[in-house]
Amino acid sequence: MSFTDIFILLVGLVLLVAGAELLVKGASRLAASVGIPPLIVGLTIVAYGTSAPELAVSIQSGLSQQAEIALGNIVGSNILNVLLILGISALISPLIVSQQLVRLDVPIMVGVSFLTLLFSLDGLINSSDGLVLVLGGICYTLFLIIQGRKEKDVAVQAEYQKEYGSRDQTTLKTWLVNLGFIAIGLVLLVGGSRLLINGAIAIAEAFQASQLVIGLTIVATGTSLPELATSAIASLRGERDIAVGNVVGSNIFNILLVLGVAGVITPTGIDVNLSALRFDIPVMIAVAIACLPIFATGNIVSRWEGGLFLGYYVAYTTYLILDAAKHENIEAFNSVLLLVVMPLTVLMLLIASWRASKRLRH
Repeated sequence: MSFTDIFILLVGLVLLVAGAELLVKGASRLAASVGIPPLIVGLTIVAYGTSAPELAVSIQSGLSQQAEIALGNIVGSNILNVLLILGISALISPLIVSQQLVRLDVPIMVGVSFLTLLFSLDGLINSSDGLVLVLGGICYTLFLIIQGRKEKDVAVQAEYQKEYGSRDQTTLKTWLVNLGFIAIGLVLLVGGSRLLINGAIAIAEAFQASQLVIGLTIVATGTSLPELATSAIASLRGERDIAVGNVVGSNIFNILLVLGVAGVITPTGIDVNLSALRFDIPVMIAVAIACLPIFATGNIVSRWEGGLFLGYYVAYTTYLILDAAKHENIEAFNSVLLLVVMPLTVLMLLIASWRASKRLRH
């Protein structure tokens, strides 16, 4: 591995983040200027935009016959979105969770995570699987638009109006500027994804790590930066519903649309590594399921729960590094996680759920 490889990867990351930022800015302003409600803009256009790096990288890796990176990118991003991004956002400020997220969106996130496992059981996500996921993504988008138009919570509407409401007069100049943002953003996303893939492959070869591990770590971290920025800034501004909704929506889009499109356009389909089938995809499912009791406890993600998420992300990343290095302590690390950390976490969540239900009864 040379300095050039690292430089190429970093430049790719910068271009991806900048491209996503310009794409979101141009598309959301354009949508708001033609009268699309801010809530719909936030739930759909912005969620699509923050998932654009994952889409660009997955398409590029699929077309380049580097499908393991595509799968690792999606699975790793979904794990990172919940554990790292929600963890950081909750530490900044406890996060409000709307009832719709608890009743509908999180169960959908759990469901599509299980669907990923189901499609992966034969070791391949083919074009038929991808088409099913894409159709599911279209249906979910229509569902969000319908639900958004029915939203009656004034606080939620005000939050999205503040963030995504139209601030500019609709003139030819603003249209051209916003279209320019979209075009430049797309160009940067394509260029950045190519550089990121090339850099990631070079680093994987240098460290003799699998492309799956590189996708789960370096690539997933880079493509999730827009979600991190959106959720962290929303939390700092007190827009706590946006912070949570952005993560859940992005995870659903990543599976339905990003993995779906990658499955459709990859000529030979996406090969599913046995380690991904046995470990990483189940972890993604477990993380999605863990959101249900945490979100439902008083409809809030507290700071200690954010710290719990962060701790698990550190543990997961440590496992990937130890496993890739074939470290002698990997079995001891697994034993501590399975026999000590996991039971304690389940116990804490059960106590928190019991206390929340007790408060509701009184």
